[in-house]
Order: sequence, then structure tokens, then C-alpha cells
Amino acid sequence: MSENELSERDHEGPVVAFEHVAKVYGDGEMAVRALDDVSFEIHAGEFVAVMGASGSGKSTTMNIMGCLDTPSSGQYLFKGVDVKTLSRDQRALLRRHYLGFVFQGFNLLSRTTALENLELPLIYRRIAKAERRDMAMAALNAVGLENREHHTAAELSGGQQQRVAIARAMVTTPSLLLADEPTGNLDTARSQEIMELLARLNEDKGLTIVLVTHEDDMAAFARRTLVFRDGNIVHETRSQAA
Repeated sequence: MSENELSERDHEGPVVAFEHVAKVYGDGEMAVRALDDVSFEIHAGEFVAVMGASGSGKSTTMNIMGCLDTPSSGQYLFKGVDVKTLSRDQRALLRRHYLGFVFQGFNLLSRTTALENLELPLIYRRIAKAERRDMAMAALNAVGLENREHHTAAELSGGQQQRVAIARAMVTTPSLLLADEPTGNLDTARSQEIMELLARLNEDKGLTIVLVTHEDDMAAFARRTLVFRDGNIVHETRSQAA
């Protein structure tokens, strides 16, 4: 896959497709089957929650979707491309150009301003300084932090830091935003604000979002929920608004 191949493809199909995906760690009696014959699709504009207890397979699913791991068997197709056939460098390009990540721990540079944190992924994409400044400001505006661009991460509250992290994930206009327990380090009020923000970005900007969570009240913001247990999808629900 070349750097431009995905952008040149016809993307009428799903953004994400798992086809009979299994993931096994270890060998013999020590083998652990983290996923077992899992199949599902996620289409552009969806907001999907992936739920389950520890060891259910939700984190393995997230890692495969984020091109951080590959299936032991079956296929993971991202916009029609079988990710398992890509080299490590090609998977890195896919992550850089098509995926956005939001983590529980924010992962911001603490002594760097909010604006500079957002510009960093754009530097990796070799975007000119003036253009990346405009793109970073637009992303900060989208998360309601346009007046905090010169504050360092250390000067922001936890909720504000997570907003910057979300802005950083979306500044490159990814095809898929992966949010892994994004409210895990926040109190109830800040968690509500972050989930309302993600829901608004999904609705207003059509951002395709996959949320990994173990909390029912956080998953309720999604339009569709996949519940994992012992490496399988055991239940699927859709909200009335979906």
C-alpha cells in the first residue's frame, strides 16, 4: 500500500470490517484466545461503543483496529485493505494518516502549549507552518478551547487536557477516531462533558468514533454498542436515535 492508495480508493464500503477474526497469545497449554471468530462492520459516521469486563477481548479489538496488532486468523479490513498484508511501515503510515487516538492518560507534552501539542502530528505530515497553525486553531475551536492555545498542558485541568487530546486526535481529519477509556481519569462532571463533546463531534462533523469503555453510562452516548465476553460479541444494541 502506497501512502496515497487508501485516499484513491472507492470508500463506499465499511471503514472497519472484522471477518472471523481470532487472536491467540502463546502456544500449547499456555495459549490464551483473546478473540474467537469475531465479525462486525463499522461504517462512516457511526459512533460505536465496545464494552466488556477485563479480559473480554475489547482491548485486543481496539489494538487490532488501531493497527497496533494483527489477527492470528481471519481478516481485518480497513477501508477494504487487509491490514495483515501490510508491512510494519505501511501500518505506521495508515495510523498516521487515517487514525486518531484518545487515551485515558491524555499523553500530552506537559511543558508544551495546547497549540503546539496539536501541531506535532501535522509536523509529522509535513504540513507548512501557517497551514498547521490554522488547522490546530480550528481543532481547538471545535473542542471549545480557542482561548487556551497558549496554556501548557500542565496549566490545564484534566477535562481541558482531554479536550486537547481529542483535538489532537481529530486535527488530521482521521477516518476513524479510537477512544480508549477516555474518561477513566476524570470525575463524573468532566466525564459527562467529554462524552457530550464526542457525541457532538460525531453528529456535527460526521466523525467515525469507536469508544472502548466498561461503563454503561459512557456507552449510552454511542449510537451502537457491542458487548464482548470471553473473546466473543454476545450482545449488540442500537440507540433509538441511530
